[in-house]
Amino acid sequence: MKWAKMIFKNLFALGSILIASLLILIAVSVYVWQTTDEGRLPAKTAVILHAINNNLVALDINIRPPQIVTGGRGGGGNPLLREDLYIPVQGDVQIPVRIYRPQGEGPFPITMYYHGGAFMEGYGSINTHDNIIRSLSARTNSVVIAVGYRLAPENIFPAAVEDSYTAILWAVNNADTFNGDIERISVAGDSAGGNIATVMTLMARDRGGPPLTSQVLLYPLTTFEDIPLESRDIYDSGYYLLSRQVMYLARDVYAPDELMWSHPYTSPLNADLSDLPPALVITAEFDPLRDEGEMYAERLAEFDVPVRGTRYRGVMHGFISFYEIMQSGSYGLQEMSSFLRQANEDNLQIASPYQLQIRQPPQGFDRVRDQTEAFAIAAYLLGRTGLDLLNQ
Repeated sequence: MKWAKMIFKNLFALGSILIASLLILIAVSVYVWQTTDEGRLPAKTAVILHAINNNLVALDINIRPPQIVTGGRGGGGNPLLREDLYIPVQGDVQIPVRIYRPQGEGPFPITMYYHGGAFMEGYGSINTHDNIIRSLSARTNSVVIAVGYRLAPENIFPAAVEDSYTAILWAVNNADTFNGDIERISVAGDSAGGNIATVMTLMARDRGGPPLTSQVLLYPLTTFEDIPLESRDIYDSGYYLLSRQVMYLARDVYAPDELMWSHPYTSPLNADLSDLPPALVITAEFDPLRDEGEMYAERLAEFDVPVRGTRYRGVMHGFISFYEIMQSGSYGLQEMSSFLRQANEDNLQIASPYQLQIRQPPQGFDRVRDQTEAFAIAAYLLGRTGLDLLNQ
């Protein structure tokens, strides 16, 4: 029996050493991933970026088309109705739209959502942003219409914005079919879609279109012109999910004529911004588009447009798309949902004069949860990497 006890003790000690070594390896790895030339990242941001940039996780989303769905994690439990269809935009051309709406008679507020993806085929679609549009409908108790506008290089400017504006007119003319309220229409979008959402407010004003209730812009691209922007210089590598190379490629294929770059419907940063609806502009600290988004918010304020601007620290471009695994992303989705609800209820309270709000990384219990999940994900990634090496 003594030898059995001795073996058990040795195995226990060996197991303890292995576990301790593994924990040290995980901690050191996360620390290394957090350390960048541009600043120290929160653990969750660092782990997610490491996984994406090293192709350790797939970013494509497998969409299945149930007719009744829920809002997703944190989006509420009431079932939503979903409809995928094509609408005419120009001649025989049709584009896809996806509609999420609450059950009931309504009428419900309408949000037109424009997905990001550098204006180019293969970078973004209504499918890649399904989690946002679905949850947004549930959280705001409104109809959300995601617009599959035509993409470059096959379709250059102004095809995307013309499609997007035509979709608003279609929504107005067909609101009865989905219980929408044409008196409460907002626009929202992220990145390239944020650019399009800004342009929708300009086009609606310029063309005497339907009055828009509000605009929500997530890390929007607001200029195609070559102007000094520190964030574009600092975060241009692509590590933070958007590179200078992709931005130049997007400009080359979407707006191939240099005369297009200064057009207000490509570069709203320098447009006449008077008489536009109240705006929420959300930016990310580690994002090449940060500065121009914040400059756009400032210019809206200069034109007396009520605007709320929030910079989220410790996160990268596109962070709200990760709201199901990033607490900061969940905060961002909550903020945009709250803003839309208040706008729909005509209850927006926006401080004046304008001042950019800085949202700190998660604190307290949320920080502990993010840290714990980050280390768990890191353990998985290291294990997967080890298995891949063994199989080579």
